[in-house]
Amino acid sequence: KSPLQSNPDGFYGHAIVDLMKRGSKLIVIDPRLTWLASRAEFHLQLRPGTDAAIGLAMLNVVLGEDLYDHDFCEKWVFGVDDLAERVQDKTPEWAENITWVPADVIRSAARAFATNAPSSIMWGLAIDTQQNGAQAGQALLALAAICGYMDVPGGITLSLPSSFMGRWRFETAQFVEPETMAKRIDAKEDHPAYACGPFAHPDEVLTVMETEEPYAFHMAYFYATNPIAPTVYAEPERWYNALMKMDFNAAQDCFMTPTIMGLCDLVLPVSGFAEHDGVVLPHFGRNTHFLGAMNAALDPGEARSDLEIDMLVGKRLNPEAWPWESAEEFFNAQIRTQYDWDFNNLRDMGVFQQNFEYRKYEKGLLRPDGEPGFNTPTGMIEVCSSIYDDFGEDELPYFMEPAMSPNSTPDLYEEYPLVLTTGGRDFVSFHSEHRQMPTLRSITPDPLVTINPKTAAAHGIKAGDYVCIENPLGKCVERARLSNEVPERVIHATHGWWYPEEDGEYPNLFGTWKSNVNKLVPMYKVGKLGYGAPYKNVLAKIYKVDGYEAGSSDPAAYEPPASRGPESMTVGASSEMSYEAKHCAK
Repeated sequence: KSPLQSNPDGFYGHAIVDLMKRGSKLIVIDPRLTWLASRAEFHLQLRPGTDAAIGLAMLNVVLGEDLYDHDFCEKWVFGVDDLAERVQDKTPEWAENITWVPADVIRSAARAFATNAPSSIMWGLAIDTQQNGAQAGQALLALAAICGYMDVPGGITLSLPSSFMGRWRFETAQFVEPETMAKRIDAKEDHPAYACGPFAHPDEVLTVMETEEPYAFHMAYFYATNPIAPTVYAEPERWYNALMKMDFNAAQDCFMTPTIMGLCDLVLPVSGFAEHDGVVLPHFGRNTHFLGAMNAALDPGEARSDLEIDMLVGKRLNPEAWPWESAEEFFNAQIRTQYDWDFNNLRDMGVFQQNFEYRKYEKGLLRPDGEPGFNTPTGMIEVCSSIYDDFGEDELPYFMEPAMSPNSTPDLYEEYPLVLTTGGRDFVSFHSEHRQMPTLRSITPDPLVTINPKTAAAHGIKAGDYVCIENPLGKCVERARLSNEVPERVIHATHGWWYPEEDGEYPNLFGTWKSNVNKLVPMYKVGKLGYGAPYKNVLAKIYKVDGYEAGSSDPAAYEPPASRGPESMTVGASSEMSYEAKHCAK
C-alpha cells in the first residue's frame, strides 16, 4: 500500500503523516523502500506475493510467545486453538526462506504490533492483486483479532450493517428474472465464493467470449474503465481480440481512451466533477465515515454525469428499476435510508462527518438480529472460517507460492531471473487517467521501471535508458529509473501507460501496446475462492533497447501459451498444507 500517492477509497494518505507527528509508529510491509517505509520502525521488504507467509510468521510469534488478548479471544474469537496449531511451525525462520525478510525483523515487528495497543492494519490492492491474497488478508485480520484490536479507538473499525454504501447496487438484482440470473457466468465450479455475488467472474467472461460457450456475447459496455490499457485486465491482447467479436460496443467516459478508439461504436460524453451534482462517498473498509456534496459549478454542455446517463438508459430498458426523475431525487432516496435529511441539506453542510460508535459487537449493533457479537455464523470473529469448507477451501490461512516464482517455476526463473511487481501509484495519475493532461504529464512524462543500481549495471543499463521487460507472455518497454528502493532481485514497473500524443487510430491506439505491462501478467492464476490475481508477482528479464517500439505488438497476431484455462490456476505449492488438509471442527 502506498497511501500518500493513492489516497485509497476515502483514506487520505496525509493522515498517516499527521499520526506520525503525534507519535504513531509504523510497520511497513512493502517490496519497495517508499517514503513511509524509510521512516518506519520496521520495514519488511518482502518478495512480492509472499504477504501470507509474513502474516503466518507474525501469528506464530504472537501466539507462541503468548502476546495475544486472552480475554477478547475467549469471548469473541472463534478458532484460536486451530490457528495456533496451523502456525506452530511457521516460524520467522521459515518465512525468511520464502519472503527474503530477515527472521529477526519479522519477530521484532510482530512483538511491536502485539505489545503496543491498540495497533491497526490497513492494506490496499497489494493484497487483492496477488494469487494468495485471500489467505494473506485472513492472516492479517486474524493478527488484529487475537490482539483485541477490532472496533476500538485506534484499531480496525467496523461499519454498521445499515451503511448504505453499495446497497442500491445489490438491490437492483431483484429486477433480474431468476431464469436470467441462472445464466450468469458465475464460475461456480472453479470460483465458488465469487459465485455468491450477483456478478460474472471476469476470467470466465473471457473464456465465454472466446469460445462462445455456453452462449455468445453480442455487446460490451465500458463504464469508467480503460481495459486494454495496462490498467485492468491481464493478457490485454486476448481481451481485445475477444471484444472485437462483439456486434456492438459502447462506452461512457470523459476522454477518448485506447479502449474507445479500438473497440467502441458509440461513446457517451461524461461531465467532469465540477460539472455535475454528486455525493462523495468514501468506502474504505465499507465505512462511510463522511459524506461530501459535489455541487455543479460549470455548464457541461451535452455531457452528463454517469448517473444521469444511467437514468436515461435505465428508464428505456426497465422504468420500474429507475423511478427517479433526477440525480437529486436518487441521492435523496439513498441518503434517507439512513438519515432524516436529504441531498439539499448535504449541499448546505458541504461535508457531513458521521458519528462513530465503538465496540458495537458488545451492543448488538453488528448483527441483523440485534444480538451481541459479529455478523458471522458463530457470532464471533472467525480466524478459522466456518464457511470456507463449503467452498472446498481450507478454513485456516496458509501460504501458497505464486504460480510464477523462483520456487514454483525454478526452470523459468533461470531464464527470467527477476521478480516483477507492478501497480505502485503516482502522485499525478490514477491508473491510466491523466496521461492526457499536459501539466500532469510534464511531472511524470515517461513510464518508469525501477531497477536496483547493481542489477542495472549487470545488464549494462543506465538511468533513462529504454528497457524491455519480457517474460513468456510478452514484453513492454519503459525507461530505467535506478534506485536502491528495490532489492537486486526485484524490479517495479509502472502501469496504466498510453500515449495520447500519438495516433489514436488502429493499430496504434495511442501506443497502448508499447508499455503495457499487463501483457506480462497471466490470466486464470487466481485463488481457490475466485479472488486474487498475480499482478504483483511474476517473473521477467530485462535488457536495453533503442525505444518504445521494441515493446509494440499486434493484438491480432497474439498467440497465448498453450497452457490456459482454470485448470492451470492451481500451479504453485501451498507450503506443506493441502487445501483439504487439517480442517478445523465447526
